[in-house]
Amino acid sequence: MATKKYREPKKPVGTVAELFAGVGGFRIGLARAGWKTVYSNQWEPSTKVQHASDVYVANFGTEGHSNEDIAAVKRIPKKFDLLVGGFPCQDYSVAKTLNSARGLRGKKGVLWWEILRLVELHKPKFVFLENVDRLLKSPASQRGRDFAVMLRTLADAGYFIEWRIVNAAEYGFPQRRLRVFIVAKKMNASSKKINPFDYISKSGILARALPVIPTQLVCTEIDINKDAEKVSKLFNKSQGSKSPFLNAGIFLKDTAYTLKTEPNPKNISYQTLGDVLQNDSEVDDSFYIPENQLKSWKYLKGAKSIERVHKGSGAKYKYAEGSMAFPDLLTNPSRTILTGEGGTSPSRFKHIIKTKKGYRRLTPIELERLNGFPDDWTKFQKNGEVVSNGRRAFFMGNALVVGLITRVGEILSEELRKINS
Repeated sequence: MATKKYREPKKPVGTVAELFAGVGGFRIGLARAGWKTVYSNQWEPSTKVQHASDVYVANFGTEGHSNEDIAAVKRIPKKFDLLVGGFPCQDYSVAKTLNSARGLRGKKGVLWWEILRLVELHKPKFVFLENVDRLLKSPASQRGRDFAVMLRTLADAGYFIEWRIVNAAEYGFPQRRLRVFIVAKKMNASSKKINPFDYISKSGILARALPVIPTQLVCTEIDINKDAEKVSKLFNKSQGSKSPFLNAGIFLKDTAYTLKTEPNPKNISYQTLGDVLQNDSEVDDSFYIPENQLKSWKYLKGAKSIERVHKGSGAKYKYAEGSMAFPDLLTNPSRTILTGEGGTSPSRFKHIIKTKKGYRRLTPIELERLNGFPDDWTKFQKNGEVVSNGRRAFFMGNALVVGLITRVGEILSEELRKINS
């Protein structure tokens, strides 16, 4: 199963500026929907070698690409219709406990303000952002505060905003990857006439791209009518324990309207982990698990209760873990790829499959396919050197599901044509 190669659209519907570009998932997905990326920025702080940027350049070339701290980008030197980005999610990641998630105050969380600065400067027609679903609950001390600040500041910049938490597997893709999509478009007279329930459940950009069924009869309303500083200090201060934001919603006229929805995919075929596998003859022996390691893998994947001691109080407690499938089922979509997927050491969270030849880990090509990238997309750096398998796995742990981007991009294409007609 080789995935579709990247091609620049010959007659682009619109132009894109891509921030936090990674290895180019947004660009691939949007190109398939007719969008041409004219500017990209990828920079990883505190590292000498810019691995993701090098892979990006190896695939797309240097034209329009910037490898510098986004804070140093004073303005984007190209005209564009759509600003996109999967902005760094370390501060919201499920890999951290909620109490350690620092949210917008975290070192990388503050990059939201750089996105906002460029939105305010360039006023693109659309903004399309992606992050982990934890964003709607951050931080633990004031659930939903960070997202409320984002909604408030983006609305103050002149945008109407919608969001959705999406599980890629529920729309036919071979990976259970949960992310929040945020789409914003410049306000106009028609924006003020929107029916929130109808827009979230049927007529909105995300509802048309990724259809849903509402499970509520009316929207829950959340007032966010104070300035950003007061929102940051006061939002959900008294409630705290639960975020008011549900898995879909819009922000309009100082109010967030939110709904609980369920996916309602139409005319799609479902893919599984088994659908993306390479033939055994194509897989290097290093991916197979030695017989003497199987016991360690099975232990880490199994249910367990371990006595631990609290570092602060010295109190003893039981740390419990449930069992995980071993091996991973080929008849289901895969679990979420994590950044630690690479390497040969036994792990609870890495994928293990069983084929006729034995137990093995997933190859870089299989990980690329789970995200919808072309085969060997991450194999080479810009200088032609081969990228390590561990680094390639890391890229896919940070990447997005390309096919979802295409589906949203197709609806954004329709919206842009309406504006330009």
